[in-house]
Amino acid sequence: MPARRRTDPAVGRLALAAWRQGTAMTTDVTTAVRFTLEEIADVAPGRSVEVRVPPSGAVQCVEGPRHTRGTPPNVVETDPQTWLGLVTGAVAWADAVADGRVRASGERADLSGLLPLQAARSRD
Repeated sequence: MPARRRTDPAVGRLALAAWRQGTAMTTDVTTAVRFTLEEIADVAPGRSVEVRVPPSGAVQCVEGPRHTRGTPPNVVETDPQTWLGLVTGAVAWADAVADGRVRASGERADLSGLLPLQAARSRD
């Protein structure tokens, strides 16, 4: 079952545009992160990987064994700026992992095949 949408896609894309232009307020960054977390859960439905972008949000995605209690076996955690860079294609997954901006644990935690997100790409 895909994640329930809470962020209007038009509002999410506007927040992403503000982030790209460097004019985003904190609320824009939070909206952009939440929109893209909802998007990755829609693109890769499942509950085997938990993607955490504190303090903005978290989502479970990717098909595979589901966890029900405690820390999931597959976790990706990063900050909002790195996450938005990854989903828009401004930051490469391998670079972010190599320099410690992304912490990914578990055999399913490599999201490089899902990023950048189509919905987060620039529409120029």
